[in-house]
Amino acid sequence: MALLLGTALAQAQGLGWEQGLRSDAPDRYTVVRGDTLWDISGRFLRHPWQWPEVWQVNPQIRNPHLIYPGDVVYLYDCNGRPCLGLERGQGEVRLSPEVRRVPVREAIEPIPLDAVRHFLRDHRVVDDPEALNELAYVVAGNDRRIISGAGDRIYARGELQRGLRYGIYRVGDRYQDAASGELLGLELVSIGRARAERSEDDIAIMQVVSASQEVRNDDIVLPLEERELVSEFVPRAPDHDVQGTILAVPGGVRFIGRLQVVTLDRGRRDGLEIGHVLQVEQQGERVIDPRTGESLRLPGTDAGLIMIFRPYEKVSYGLVLQATRTLEVGDHVHNPRRGVGVAQR
Repeated sequence: MALLLGTALAQAQGLGWEQGLRSDAPDRYTVVRGDTLWDISGRFLRHPWQWPEVWQVNPQIRNPHLIYPGDVVYLYDCNGRPCLGLERGQGEVRLSPEVRRVPVREAIEPIPLDAVRHFLRDHRVVDDPEALNELAYVVAGNDRRIISGAGDRIYARGELQRGLRYGIYRVGDRYQDAASGELLGLELVSIGRARAERSEDDIAIMQVVSASQEVRNDDIVLPLEERELVSEFVPRAPDHDVQGTILAVPGGVRFIGRLQVVTLDRGRRDGLEIGHVLQVEQQGERVIDPRTGESLRLPGTDAGLIMIFRPYEKVSYGLVLQATRTLEVGDHVHNPRRGVGVAQR
């Protein structure tokens, strides 16, 4: 997994020794299989999203952006502030009388990506609802079927190329701004996949290759999105102020824990990018003033961290990386606070 930390990040203003370094930060740490960039950052820093501020590109290493099991991450002083460097490990070879296939050496992932890969395959957002009218859609099932499944033929109307595979989607949640009522986007949920066999005019005959639900008339047909989760996934704080809200949890769940996906009511137009980390502020409880009888909301509490992995124009999908308590739809998100650490070196 390529972690492309650009020159701008490498030269970012670094932390002081007293600003966020863990009191029990090791001098050296050997990377093991299963580690992520987020895990390793958390061993050295109180706030893992500050990794780019202390990471230094080592010119002696041909490609310092790939971190592998066996490599050593070490802490050192550079011009009066802490920096993290990298020593290439040689790997470990165990001899055996058996003949075994040795897997290609894989770089560590920046975050746990399995849930993200699965989610990106099954969920998309359309920014402009009117754009749905321009997309291909299912008009009928074979032999007058109302619903179809894997192995069945269906008919779709639109420009579809013979031989290509397409995704079949159904409109899910409508994302709206709670304050203004603005429609932020429509969620599309994957129903299955189909291959275009041939077309006559603008009607395509397709075979359903796989289906997680029954395929119905008016379901949307779109080219598959193949997104490689690579370079941009470097957890970091936004360089500008962001204030937003957890808008929804795809799938209808209300209470949220670590490694769940959430939808935020902020997107690219608000400056959000892949890798941006936001802090979740859990809403304070509502209480009644014992003297005046008025309803009051208590101050919120920082309760977790979310990393953006798929920003759209008006909304974003994020992965919960930390949750100190159960999060909920409606909780606020904002730039992570820079706490002052206690480490002394």
